[in-house]
Amino acid sequence: MKLSMFKSKLHQMRVTEANLMYEGSITIDEDLLDMANILPYEKVSVVNITNGSRLETYTIPGERGSRVCCMNGAAARLTQVNDRIIVISFAEMEPEEAKQHKPTVVVVDENNNPQKILEQSVQGRSFDLESGLMEPSN
Repeated sequence: MKLSMFKSKLHQMRVTEANLMYEGSITIDEDLLDMANILPYEKVSVVNITNGSRLETYTIPGERGSRVCCMNGAAARLTQVNDRIIVISFAEMEPEEAKQHKPTVVVVDENNNPQKILEQSVQGRSFDLESGLMEPSN
């Protein structure tokens, strides 16, 4: 039996472009894909923090260093420029492998610059939606 496990995500990405006339997919800076262990053309889920929509698509590598996050095709109707999104990848694993697995979480700022790379997803008490980072504890 295989389990479908959360593999990695790009957290709090800001959509920089929307291209309705493209055939489909999400274009992401290839540097960010590498950091999140997401391959070009890999199936991903996109969760829109701004409006609550969810969709599945595949990644297209964007120019390295550009920090591009472009929703293409029909997805451009569900996500606007400047919306904040989470791009999530999954992997099929045997139960024993899944028990040892630690997902990669890349948290980006409002300009899609990586701020933190975590080896797990953690629940926060308070979150800064502008920067995508946990607010410091007092």
